[in-house]
Amino acid sequence: MDNSAATIGIDAFKSAFRRHAAGVAVVTSIAPDGRPVGFTATSLASLAAVPPLATFNMAQISSSWPAITVGNLVAIHMIGPRSRHLAERMAADHDLRFVGDHWHADDSGLPLLDGATAIAIGRIIDVHPVHNNAVVVVEIDHGILGDEDEALIYHERAYMRPHSLDN
Repeated sequence: MDNSAATIGIDAFKSAFRRHAAGVAVVTSIAPDGRPVGFTATSLASLAAVPPLATFNMAQISSSWPAITVGNLVAIHMIGPRSRHLAERMAADHDLRFVGDHWHADDSGLPLLDGATAIAIGRIIDVHPVHNNAVVVVEIDHGILGDEDEALIYHERAYMRPHSLDN
């Protein structure tokens, strides 16, 4: 007996990608008016090692969208279970994302979140609009290593820790 549910169109798309676990990252930058902006991203991927390039996707309706321009600095924060609260905060009300002492500005004013397992800092070198979204390409200039932590993944609309299949 086949217990799978048949879905079509957007429901099929959403159902399939909910079952695709993704790593959790937070992208921060500075808006044109000087405010810190940021959002949680599960679309982070490495594009190349030489030169060091990363990509992420975002909606053009995002409150952070005005900061996503070629030449602008971004900080890409890798998030582990101990810093899950950062991912949750950056996915919540955009007016409250930078209220509190969970972040600081670096020398350039770029907002950096405290507690990330790693932070990759770079400049946006290309933005590819696709419908109401965009693929953003960042050339990484330098990074900061935080404390080691387990991986944090987003799967079936929940944050989780992976477990080893060898155990």
